[in-house]
Amino acid sequence: MRARLLLPLALFLVLVGFLALGLRLDPREVPSPLVDKPAPAFSLEQLHQPGARIAAADMKGQVWLLNVWASWCVSCREEHPLLVELGKAKVVPIVGLNYKDRREDALAWLERLGNPYAVSAMDADGRVGIDYGVYGVPETYLIDRDGTIRFKQIGPVTPKVLQDSILPLVKKLRG
Repeated sequence: MRARLLLPLALFLVLVGFLALGLRLDPREVPSPLVDKPAPAFSLEQLHQPGARIAAADMKGQVWLLNVWASWCVSCREEHPLLVELGKAKVVPIVGLNYKDRREDALAWLERLGNPYAVSAMDADGRVGIDYGVYGVPETYLIDRDGTIRFKQIGPVTPKVLQDSILPLVKKLRG
């Protein structure tokens, strides 16, 4: 009888241990299986030029940022001024991936808040976002000259992340 009670108790304690360990993790530090792997290919219609396309392959030979954003995203508004500054400084080209948004809303948002992007692609159905493993917007990927993802930021890019992670890595990748 004791053995029958000890097994469920032991399983319960192991489960509680795993849950306690999981609660200590920072959700912004979810390791991406795509880091150090080739960036998924895409070819999408451009936000500002319907009919024109932008492809990941168009960026080969450059170090670049892919920023996943949407006009309905509250956190995107938080990082946007920093991206506008970065875009004006022309330190690294930023390609926007407008995620599950309406063209009119996205264009109005950029008109109102500024456009940091060299070009923005429309991912209206979210399929490219799925290929990139997007958990939610915003997310930002640093991609090297060979098309390999070298860094992923889940959530808004902050001044600290930009200064401590992104910019040093851009400099290193440009060699």
